[in-house]
Amino acid sequence: MRQTNTVKKLWIVISLCFSFLPCLTACTAQGKTSSLLFLYVGAFVLSLVLLLACFLLVKKDRLLFRLLFSAVALVDLGYLLLALARDLPFALFANRVAYLGSAFLPLFMLLILLRVTGSRIPKALGWTLLGISALIFLMAAGQDLFGLYYRSVSFSVESGVGTLQKDYGPLHVVYPVFLVLYFSAMIAVVFRAIFKKRAASPARGVILVLAVFVNLIMYFAEQMIDLPFEMLSVSYLISESFLLCLHLVMNEMQRLRTAVSSAGEGKEQLLESPLEGVDGEKLSAFLAGIATLTATEKAIYEAYVSRATTKEVMAHLGITENTLKFHNKNLYGKLGVSSRKELLELYKQGLSSME
Repeated sequence: MRQTNTVKKLWIVISLCFSFLPCLTACTAQGKTSSLLFLYVGAFVLSLVLLLACFLLVKKDRLLFRLLFSAVALVDLGYLLLALARDLPFALFANRVAYLGSAFLPLFMLLILLRVTGSRIPKALGWTLLGISALIFLMAAGQDLFGLYYRSVSFSVESGVGTLQKDYGPLHVVYPVFLVLYFSAMIAVVFRAIFKKRAASPARGVILVLAVFVNLIMYFAEQMIDLPFEMLSVSYLISESFLLCLHLVMNEMQRLRTAVSSAGEGKEQLLESPLEGVDGEKLSAFLAGIATLTATEKAIYEAYVSRATTKEVMAHLGITENTLKFHNKNLYGKLGVSSRKELLELYKQGLSSME
């Protein structure tokens, strides 16, 4: 079976993502300047590639996906700007850019998981969560909030990469709790969908759980291990890649299910309302012509009697409009018809005669 256009686009996105993997593995144990900067640049470029793919491929729930992918791009942009910073004011600005994406990213991911799993969230709760994310950003992005979140902030350049040294205050615990609660809510949503059989399949549910666990594990790894690179920037890219691929696959399967369902309904309608007054000889020639069709012509014939559109036929067979016209000419000639409408009329009469 030939791939549909959506599946082909999906493979293009996956190929583009893997083409940038060398960027995400270039960091050496010594933490050399060029390697770290190359890593930050690679992560940001990959986030832009995924954002572009989101704009081109996602048709359903496009606003939520665009917000999520834009937030990830902001996070990676902030980390890159911080690495390039050479003074404290610019480093603080870069820190705010990264936090702007990080504060709203969990909200967008949770909303997408709710939509993907067929769950609902009250509007009042959605606005409340949005307000909480805004407060988290204002708290974390502030240079000095009475010494409650940051007691002090200093800047240094280590191995040619800008770094902020932060002495956290008592309110800093709010941010990790904020992330853990969001990740826990996401996992709960996925498991609830699996148990209630709202998820398309257990395998897809597992993929959704992994997309969340990647971020959770990366966050705690950063807290326990002193790494020269912000690993959350990579984990966010992995998560949104999971979500994008799963979203496209689910949409394609839904489209195919709808096409099959429509085909079944069309055949029932044909049996319920057969046409009358069709020439017997013409019908005999039509039925005899079916046996002479080539494999491609037979596929087109079956698509037509299933009420598929021209675009759906071309996508299913992977052919152009001119190629379809060529096959139509041969198909109509063998069946003795001059149009698709006449083909359907004879098809209806053929079904009626076999009752």
